[in-house]
Amino acid sequence: MDNPVRWGILGAANFAREQMGPAIHAAKGAELFALATSDATKAAGFTAFAPGLRVHDTYDTLLADPDIDAVYIPLPNHLHVEWTLKALAAGKPVLTEKPITMQSGEFDQLIAARDNSGLLAAEAFMIVHHPQWIHARDLVADGAIGRLVRVDTTFSFDNRSETQNIRNRADTGGGSLRDIGVYTIGSARFVTGAEMSDVRASIDRENGVEVTCEMHARLGEVRFTGYTSMRAHPRQEANFHGEKGVIRMTTPFNANVFGMAQVVLERDGFEVMTRRYPGVNQYVIQVENFGASLRDGADYPCPLEFSRGTQDAIDAAMAAG
Repeated sequence: MDNPVRWGILGAANFAREQMGPAIHAAKGAELFALATSDATKAAGFTAFAPGLRVHDTYDTLLADPDIDAVYIPLPNHLHVEWTLKALAAGKPVLTEKPITMQSGEFDQLIAARDNSGLLAAEAFMIVHHPQWIHARDLVADGAIGRLVRVDTTFSFDNRSETQNIRNRADTGGGSLRDIGVYTIGSARFVTGAEMSDVRASIDRENGVEVTCEMHARLGEVRFTGYTSMRAHPRQEANFHGEKGVIRMTTPFNANVFGMAQVVLERDGFEVMTRRYPGVNQYVIQVENFGASLRDGADYPCPLEFSRGTQDAIDAAMAAG
């Protein structure tokens, strides 16, 4: 595939307009080609930075467009499985926002559809594409902090006033674990390469929606603590604590939005080394890696099997709390 990958987006979500649409437009080897929305006002938010964008008034007509090479799905959580399957059935490789499923068992049909079609299907878990996470994983693997003993991750924001936000609605698959627990859990799994067991959780719910979760688990031989909340002051942090040092990540999830990404390594003797990543856009890298997989058959950094492991842990926390 020598020509740019022509992308179509299903739905004019705010996140797609603010982050993924511009990322597709900016990525090397990619073209933001089409959008599916019946709302002309929402379409205008995309054509402002991507003039000439082809606009379809239904999702089905976009999937039927023979000029589209790949599809990005930013729909509400409860629609992810349905439209991922429809995209694959239409012959389109597909990148679907997290969480790609509502329960771990739904991965069976996604993996089967992916394998039967021979097409790439993946969850848009963008942080594993950011070099700060690759660096953190390499530091742990290389023994920079000695034997890892504990991982703690935190991600919070406060959207209690947004009562109709899909994150605050049970019918659209809302909740802090589904929205941001993907990051607190998935990042720890990515760095350690281990799976979670002995999951315990303390959960607060409002109107049938989990809004805060403090989770404890075993991550292989390592202790794990994860905190997510949609009812607390914005904060995000990830720490990997070893016998010989600590790795601190102060903007682990929303690089360039919450702050500049950096990895701080603290070791015996008060040695501190900081690596910063100004201007690195993890969404752009995600699009480029997806395209590389389509063109060259390169391994994609976040296969469905990895995403399933994160959903396993989310399911366990929901059941425990």
